Amino acid sequence: MFDAVILAGGLATRLGGGDKPGMIVGGQTLVAVAVAAAADAAVVTVVGPPRPGLRRPPPGGVLRSVRDDPPGCGPLPALRRGMAEVSAPWVAVLAADLPFVCANVVRALLVTAAGGAAGHTTPLGAVLVDEAGEPQWLVGCWLTDTLRAALSAYRGSSLHGLLRPLRPAEVAVPVGAGEPPPWLDCDTTADLRLARGWREGDARSQR
Repeated sequence: MFDAVILAGGLATRLGGGDKPGMIVGGQTLVAVAVAAAADAAVVTVVGPPRPGLRRPPPGGVLRSVRDDPPGCGPLPALRRGMAEVSAPWVAVLAADLPFVCANVVRALLVTAAGGAAGHTTPLGAVLVDEAGEPQWLVGCWLTDTLRAALSAYRGSSLHGLLRPLRPAEVAVPVGAGEPPPWLDCDTTADLRLARGWREGDARSQR
């Protein structure tokens, strides 16, 4: 059993300060993609501005929306706020700018994290890695108590600094030729164009 925290605030400075999680790729907002990726979660908490039209896809479930304080304060304070809503033993943490993340990726992370926990005195978690083996710190699953304790003790300001010392298992998800990678995040207008081009190509191939 796990909950999910979706980080959907921020200032999107490289996108001109727009509402990045609200941007549309393939007919869905980026935040809706992240919520769908957490389909198996008992409770999904979206941290960011109110999004009245946001719903969990079937079969549905609990969806909470909480504000980051102050708005745009960054991922670390937003994660702290989201973790206040978590009660399940495991938590998935996702950014709301990943147009190709999906439930299968979250399931692979959770299976790896839970399996690794059985062999460790101190369970940690699992994080997605890209094609170069670099951890993507905003796509991970963690033992709730471990992450909460780390947040309580951490005095820095970066997710990298918080999460790397936990030494999570690294999960590489195979990506077929021509398929979009689940770790692609839309930080710039070029990223957004690339993601939309992939989605448009998918739509054309299905006609």
